[in-house]
Amino acid sequence: MVTETNPYKVFAGSKGTAIAERICQHLGCQLGKLNIARFADGEFAVSFEESVRGQSVYLVQSTCPNSDNLMELLLMIDAAKRASAYKVIAVVPYFGWARQDRKDKPRVSIGAKLVANMLQTAGADRVITVDLHADQIQGFFDIPVDHLYGANTLANYVSSLHLKNLIVASPDVGGSKRAAAFCKKMHDIVGSEVPMVICYKHRPDFNKVSEIRILGDVRGKDVVIVDDMADTAGTLCKAAEVMKENGANSVRALVAHGIMSGDACANISNSALEELVFTDTIPFDQSRCSKVHIVSIADPIAETILAIQEHRSVSELNIR
Repeated sequence: MVTETNPYKVFAGSKGTAIAERICQHLGCQLGKLNIARFADGEFAVSFEESVRGQSVYLVQSTCPNSDNLMELLLMIDAAKRASAYKVIAVVPYFGWARQDRKDKPRVSIGAKLVANMLQTAGADRVITVDLHADQIQGFFDIPVDHLYGANTLANYVSSLHLKNLIVASPDVGGSKRAAAFCKKMHDIVGSEVPMVICYKHRPDFNKVSEIRILGDVRGKDVVIVDDMADTAGTLCKAAEVMKENGANSVRALVAHGIMSGDACANISNSALEELVFTDTIPFDQSRCSKVHIVSIADPIAETILAIQEHRSVSELNIR
């Protein structure tokens, strides 16, 4: 709850309103009043409709494409600093540009580092985010970063399904650490070992997968593919197809971020997947795809806000 000794307010950008309302419901506070005025040429201006002087201000906004969403967040941070906020905390459920986290070939940008610099230059004092594409992106910041994991919420959903022959799959070698962590989380919930398989994929270009092979046995198993995001969902759909061809009983996919761009909805609807489950870090109209199931990450974010306000450990709330 908001107290006089530790005041804070929560505001939301265009892509953060839905989850911010859920966060405020958990906190027992009202969502702050923010105005975004748009001009005919596409430019926009941000203003707070209530005082934030001397308060910790939490600004909820995912920086998913297009770039207007990032610009909104930057203007929100700038406006809060100029309005004499005590601390400005950027709550970024989905941190965009995170796939550009290294220089993997000559003459490329490192978008994740650039965005981190922009948030800090705008005046952010702290960042709360969910399932970064790579953990080391936290090192791009010179301010505290609270990195939450959607796996904790997704694992509870999987547990509710009571799958008899559960096996966890990583869609690629790079995601094996994430899948292994999910196996451990499921072990803690169900009290027994959960096996894991790994997919090897060859990707000739961005958003294209030409071949997937399974390292492990999925025959007769209820497969849960764990990944950080579903963009066009091509990898997930191809992996599900291969799993079924290799005798899997059922295949589901769990991701933290449902980007769902391009033909993603059609791909999922026509795939071998039983369902695609993701959190509400990015707004999505569930009526667009009957196979999509959304679980909320709002409560863990709200608990993190309370822990920060009360100077308690955040890591105790977020053990991977």
